[in-house]
Amino acid sequence: MQWQDEGIIIGVKRHGEGSVILELMTKGHGRHLGLVRGGRSPRQQATLQAGNRVDAVWRARIEEQLGTYAVEAVTLNTARFLGVSVALYGLASAAALLRLLPERDPHPGLFEALGVLVDHLDDTSIAPALLVRFELAMLAELGFGLDLGACAATGATAELVYVSPKSGRAVSAAAGAPFHGRLLALPAFLRDDRSYDHPTSAEVVAGFALTGYFLRRHVFMPRGLAWPDARDLFVAQIRD
Repeated sequence: MQWQDEGIIIGVKRHGEGSVILELMTKGHGRHLGLVRGGRSPRQQATLQAGNRVDAVWRARIEEQLGTYAVEAVTLNTARFLGVSVALYGLASAAALLRLLPERDPHPGLFEALGVLVDHLDDTSIAPALLVRFELAMLAELGFGLDLGACAATGATAELVYVSPKSGRAVSAAAGAPFHGRLLALPAFLRDDRSYDHPTSAEVVAGFALTGYFLRRHVFMPRGLAWPDARDLFVAQIRD
């Protein structure tokens, strides 16, 4: 068995004396693990860091095996992230979410979204909003996508400022006014109007509150999984 694909490193774990188990999010093969022999050598350490883009060749005798990776660097992003806490927490948070996916299950849309996020993680003016949108994409891929295009009560597409915590559907200002205290805020940058690209920190925090509510309710709590600390640390950074 053999394939070649592009990937983004989301995890590296020591294995034996000098090898590592490499965890990639790949374009055509999903989240996929493999052994890199000699991966702890000085020559390979610069490449085998979370956030880097690589070309990977995976080989195994049969498909069910862990298999081995041979990788070549494409873009070494890690150096940009050092000393940028938002980038490090953001990458760890995205990786924790990707581990909710079944291994080897292709999600090309998430791969592209991860690529955009990684390319901008060290830009604190862009990265927070991109991570919120990444979480929305994760919810959709896991089968819990939010419907933010029209009001659940009236069908209106204007003045969508709330989300129902029960249905995950948008609610207009007029329809939601009597239930204001029981609805989640829908920040402007997450509405269908894609021209709004510069959210305030308060709007981004509201976005994280929205996605976090549904991630906890539909994903982490039913599976009995611990909430990722990196996400809370990321949100704390953008609040400061």
